[in-house]
Amino acid sequence: MNAVRLAVDPLTAAQRLLGATLSCRGVDATIVEVEAYGGVPHGPWPDPAAHSYGGPTARNAVMFGPPGRLYTYRSYGMHVCANVVCGPDGTAAAVLLRAAVVAAGEPVARGRRGQVLPRESLARGPGNLCSALGITMADNGIDLFDPRSPVRLRLGAPLAAQAGPRVGVSRAADRPWRLWAAGTPEVSAYRRSPRAPAPGASD
Repeated sequence: MNAVRLAVDPLTAAQRLLGATLSCRGVDATIVEVEAYGGVPHGPWPDPAAHSYGGPTARNAVMFGPPGRLYTYRSYGMHVCANVVCGPDGTAAAVLLRAAVVAAGEPVARGRRGQVLPRESLARGPGNLCSALGITMADNGIDLFDPRSPVRLRLGAPLAAQAGPRVGVSRAADRPWRLWAAGTPEVSAYRRSPRAPAPGASD
């Protein structure tokens, strides 16, 4: 039933993921920042910034699959990033998990991220979030609503959201598809890609 709530457009799915609980390998975290991504040019949510824009490949195939699956990729070849697949099965869309508040298992998260970090920095940023929770590339494609899964998602009451442009993308750079919980210190700073058009010159 939870996966059905994500069989919607990526922006609606992003709103529903704010405030959700992500559990993985000894850490529970509340999602407080997300970014929505669409799909192919001829689909319902064409998005040139999405990995799926050029069509399905071995790398992005999970984005075209059922909602509620985990799509992982490496940013700059180093940092694992986690996305929740949304939209109807066969239609590419996903929501990048950008930041979370560690709610349980802080000692485990610190063991992965470092003992001297401020608490609000443990899962701030997509790569740090995956590091704190122990999410790896091997988790790509798993069902987040399967109770046997090592990474599980529990949707709750959505948080009040603020919206703004996505971080670091050079195409569709002005699209206000980044959502975050207002007043939450775990939310990451906005950084516009130097390759993006001037503000207002993109969709």
